Amino acid sequence: MRDKLQHFGRLMSRMVMPNISAFIAWGVITALFTENGWFPNESLSHLIEPLIFYGLPMLIAYTGGRLVEEKRGGVVAVVATIGLTVGSQIPMFIGAMIMGPLSGWLLKRLEQFWVKHTPLGFEMLVSNFICGLLAAGLSILSYLIIGPMIITLMGVLRDAVQVVVSRNLLFLSALFIEPGKILFLNNAINHGILSPLGLQDVVREGRSVFFLLETNPGPGLGILAAYWFAGSGTVKKTAPGAIVIHFFGGIHEIYFPYVLMCPSLFFAAILGGMSGILVFQLTGAGLIFTPSPGSIFTILTMTPKGAYLPVLSGIAISTAVSFVSGSLILHNKVFEEASLPEVESLLTHYTGGYHVSKIYFACDAGMGSSAMGASMLSKILEKNGVSIPVENVSIDGLPASAEVVVTYEEFIPIAKKRTPEALHVAIRDFLDRTIYEQLAETLIAHFEMVEVKMEKKKPNEILMRKNIVLGHPSVSMDEAIEFAGRLLYESGYVEEPYIAGMHQREEKFSTYIGSGVAIPHGENEVKDKILESGIVVVQYPDGVDFGGGNIAKIVIGIAGKGNEHLQILANIAESIEEESILNQLLTTKDPEYIYNLFSSEEMFGE
Repeated sequence: MRDKLQHFGRLMSRMVMPNISAFIAWGVITALFTENGWFPNESLSHLIEPLIFYGLPMLIAYTGGRLVEEKRGGVVAVVATIGLTVGSQIPMFIGAMIMGPLSGWLLKRLEQFWVKHTPLGFEMLVSNFICGLLAAGLSILSYLIIGPMIITLMGVLRDAVQVVVSRNLLFLSALFIEPGKILFLNNAINHGILSPLGLQDVVREGRSVFFLLETNPGPGLGILAAYWFAGSGTVKKTAPGAIVIHFFGGIHEIYFPYVLMCPSLFFAAILGGMSGILVFQLTGAGLIFTPSPGSIFTILTMTPKGAYLPVLSGIAISTAVSFVSGSLILHNKVFEEASLPEVESLLTHYTGGYHVSKIYFACDAGMGSSAMGASMLSKILEKNGVSIPVENVSIDGLPASAEVVVTYEEFIPIAKKRTPEALHVAIRDFLDRTIYEQLAETLIAHFEMVEVKMEKKKPNEILMRKNIVLGHPSVSMDEAIEFAGRLLYESGYVEEPYIAGMHQREEKFSTYIGSGVAIPHGENEVKDKILESGIVVVQYPDGVDFGGGNIAKIVIGIAGKGNEHLQILANIAESIEEESILNQLLTTKDPEYIYNLFSSEEMFGE
């Protein structure tokens, strides 16, 4: 159950976090130009409702759809979500979080069906019609059924919450909010429950206390201060740095291990949370939107005009309560810290190939503690002579090919499922330099460092000059497809199994499109083997027999992520419509001509 909640929270976070800047923009406009804002302006205040009712839900829906099925999934999700927002009297953020991934998932399933049953040359036509029909159907379904259901559900939830609020019992929510945060359920609580409730309040009252319940830095600040005051050993020394990162940087995950190290501190966190919420409620504190990250600076930015004292009072009280109770718990406590296994001992269960080209630092959302941890780890590795890039990702975004993964102890089981052959290094505190030093030593002693020269992933690099082969001797169709696929593979566009998928595609439908041009590409089953969109161009002056008397003098191998291959196919077909261009393509001895023709930004719609 907890794993499912964590997965739900990560999904919510991956839809919301990329759009935080848009929410901040809306918050700034609201704080400045509403009737009670810093600079009331009736004209500019007209921006507020369209943003919260349409703009922001559309962004969330697009992000959710794109997470599942690239850009086209995002487009279908936006149209589907329009059905929710039209006529709704509440911001449809929950609806957008549902329709985004659902739209992408449905499109993906339909795509897997239509690719197998679509004749060559009709792919773009069928794809656009299927996407359009699905989007239209979901929009109508959302308007007639899903939207009213969500409105009813939110109404029931709002009424239940109002009962709790009217009886001044909201402070009891700290009983599950504070432990939930520390158990890495913060995203599920914040983005899945509190934010939608808060947005309803904002529409009616201009602020909401719900945005302060999970993001209040007070309980964590008090606990870290208690460690600094009454703790001992390593944790006492690291507490000051953790305070800065937690309170000013907004990375709350940093204090979670400090609580897990001494489970009695759950009580300090709960007491701090309760006292803060009680003060917020009694003083009428509230924010315009969820401060993300939960830095004091972001909180102040999201605070309405004239409401700073209630907000700061609640944070201060919760800090004081958690500090006092935490200090009492920690007083005279001798820590017997359960140490994590040394990195080198993990090699006993390691099944990889003892080579590494990149290290992945994973956390819940991939944007907070993992970003800071990756930066620190990278510097320590460089200091130890290990020149390997370190990339921060969400735990759900770990690539299956990862060779070394560093993540919180809580997420190790998930990481092992996603990357079973990787070396998995567990941490409790990303400020703990000891683990990073051990990792550097282990890599130096046992691993081969593989330098990967990354090609620039700019639009004109979808075709590399080295992948333009002119005047190639005539070969069989299978050899031509193998040669094109091998170029795609060796250039890093695809994994090797994609080549087999190109042959399988040719067995079902000929990829000869006429006028002496063939465009072999993989079938749908090997789409997950595409790493980057790219093409290769091979010229055969004496031609290649693609069956049925069809002689191809130009073979263009294609790999397109998501549905980008459809755009590439359409643009290639359009570019060779002019007879003069086609004749030049078939006979040119100048690779620059082909490079300029096929590598322009307009060519691939970037």
